[in-house]
Order: sequence, then C-alpha cells, then structure tokens
Amino acid sequence: MLEQIEHDDIREIRLARPPVNAIDAPMMLAIHAALQKAADDEVSGVVLSGRPGLFSAGLDIPSLLQLERDEIAEFWRSFFRVLQTLAAFPAPVFAAIGGHNPAGGTVLAIFCDRRIAARGDFRMGLNEVAVGLALPRLIFYAYRLLLGQREAERLAVVGEMISSADALACGLVDELVEPDDVVTTALDRLRGVLGVPRRAMLVTRRIARQPLMDIFDQLDEGMVEAITDGWFSEETQAVLGQLVESLASKKA
Repeated sequence: MLEQIEHDDIREIRLARPPVNAIDAPMMLAIHAALQKAADDEVSGVVLSGRPGLFSAGLDIPSLLQLERDEIAEFWRSFFRVLQTLAAFPAPVFAAIGGHNPAGGTVLAIFCDRRIAARGDFRMGLNEVAVGLALPRLIFYAYRLLLGQREAERLAVVGEMISSADALACGLVDELVEPDDVVTTALDRLRGVLGVPRRAMLVTRRIARQPLMDIFDQLDEGMVEAITDGWFSEETQAVLGQLVESLASKKA
C-alpha cells in the first residue's frame, strides 16, 4: 500500500496500491502512520509520491460505496486527520506528482509545501462536484489559499479538471518536469530548502503555513456529519452508482 524509501535524511513515502493508488480507509490509516513515524524519526523532509503516470486516482468509490454510515464517517475523520498532519508536519513535505491526479489525490497535494508535477497530457484538480460530491468547506478553503478566491471558485464549483500546463499557470503546481524526473526534482528542490539555516526556515515556514493550519479550527463532528449526510443523499448515491457502473463496463 505504501513504500518508504530513504534518501539520506529525506524520506520518500510512495503510494503503492495497484492499479491506480485509489484512496480507501486503510490507505488513509497507512499514510497517517507513515507521516507520524517520519515525524518521530525527525526526518529533515518528506517527498510524497505516486507511480509514473499517476499520483492517485482519488477516492476508491466502489469500495467506499460498500460502507455503512458509521464507516463512512470514520473514513472522513481519517482523511481529515491526514490533511491536518500534512498541514502541521514539522518538516517540509513536497509532492511529486508523476501524472494524472484527480480529486483526493489533488487534495493530498495541496496540503503539501510544494508540488512538482509531470509535464505532458495529464489532468488534475478537484472534480468532486462533477461526480456528485459537494466539496467539503475545509478543502475548499485550502484550495482558495493556494489559488485565490476567484480561481478556486471557478474551478471548484463545476469540478473542473485542468491540464498540467494550466495547473502551473494558476499556481496549483509549482514546477513541471519530465515524468521520469519528478521524484529526483522534488528531492533536489527539497534539499535546496533544507540548505538554508534550519531553525530560521522552520520558524518562518510555520508562520507562513499558519493560515492553512487555522482552517482545521472549523473541523468538528458537525462537519463530518454534514459530509456523511451528503454522501448518502439520493443524488450523490445515484451519480456515484452510475460512475461505478461506467468503470465496470470499461473494464469489461
């Protein structure tokens, strides 16, 4: 489900759940545990990566549709726990996005410090609305911090996916490189950040990321209940069910 690779004092946490690194409850628990272990080990930095051509396909809808209400609520709690851990991680976390990265994959990336993405015919973005899911307020606020109000609103309200080039132009990613160079570039850029005086960098980084951490002040059981209610709404269940049928027919 995850691979962990040591690059001297930097740890790469690689999503490794074939075939498409889809996000389910066990993956969220595994990512959270890996981040906690990295923090406990006092690594200098983390690179969060996927596989060539794909970071993550987003939520594992077929799997999640099988869960009961209390299980879905717990999934959202674990999802937000990972995002909060990324936001408040005590060392820089860079995302190495090797290809397509819709929905939940983009969410993970926007809570990292920087995003290095693959140049090419790849798509990314928060397409939740397009598949019948209302975008959680907390996630929209993080999107808005990154892109600005107008651009975040324009993209999120209709669940628009954008190309790698457009992601660079609007600030969703920081740099485009060849697909085979994504991880090595992320490591190089992270080492550049780690090359400045460490205490001053970490204190300033925390000040800079405080608005991102502050959005979790709004996270409570009411938000989890509202998201869970939305998941089980008639509209959302119908659209997600159609999506699963479409995926199954493509595989057939």
